[in-house]
Amino acid sequence: MTTALSVRAASKQRTGRPRDHLTLGAGCVVTLFVLLAVLGPLLAPHDPNAVDPLNVNAGPSTTHLLGTDDTGRDLLSRLIVGTRASLAAPAVVIFVSTTLGTLLALAAAWFGGWTDRFVSGALDIVFGFPGLIMAVLVAAVFGAGLTAPVVALSIAYLPLITRVVRSAAIKERNLPYVSALQLLGAPTARIWLRHLLPNLLPLILVQATIGFGYALLDVAAISFLGLGSQPPDPEWGLMVSSGAPSILAGQPQQSLYAGIAILIVVVAFNLLGTGLSRRLLGENA
Repeated sequence: MTTALSVRAASKQRTGRPRDHLTLGAGCVVTLFVLLAVLGPLLAPHDPNAVDPLNVNAGPSTTHLLGTDDTGRDLLSRLIVGTRASLAAPAVVIFVSTTLGTLLALAAAWFGGWTDRFVSGALDIVFGFPGLIMAVLVAAVFGAGLTAPVVALSIAYLPLITRVVRSAAIKERNLPYVSALQLLGAPTARIWLRHLLPNLLPLILVQATIGFGYALLDVAAISFLGLGSQPPDPEWGLMVSSGAPSILAGQPQQSLYAGIAILIVVVAFNLLGTGLSRRLLGENA
């Protein structure tokens, strides 16, 4: 019996190691891109908006390691500097939606009754509108730029956070320690901040990490459609759009490199979120 359990535990550890390495690698990639977002302007070898008409769509060289775009701007510099704009908007979307969604989830779970029904009904209505479509409509009404789409996406992402956190918060709300704290006269705010929220934080962190990748895709799609960042901003979605006409001419580097950057970040955040889910929540997925 003991031997069987030992073999099973050893097998579980062996199968878990590649997953741990994958999560660690994803965390390193995420950290690298965050550092690029913070230090990008200091690390870029050239001015990302400097135009060189004599080197339009040039290939890699010692001067331009990744070549140039359709106006002669250095692609490496634009990718590095564009990391900040490309990650900042999704970060705002996830921060706003996670903060508001957590508060709504706690309120629905704590008060129940009509509060819970109102929150659930409102979320069902919002969930019926695809986030990207909502952002496009808002941008079409209020004009191009990231502000309106970010607000729209923050609202659209509320159900994704609130529904999951609400279910966990209801279970936590019904545990005996909460009733004991209430009998002792602990204020509601204190119970939320010192007990409920810390116990729900791993779940919130996992949902926010996975949601970041989807938010990045939505923001990039909005910029690709011309409703988000505007030229000459070095934003990845806009770079994919700007480089599209050059693809047919055999010069795909601008769209290709920006698309690869988006892909790497999205995959890294999804792998990191999956790894955190296993670590923090004990899931086997």
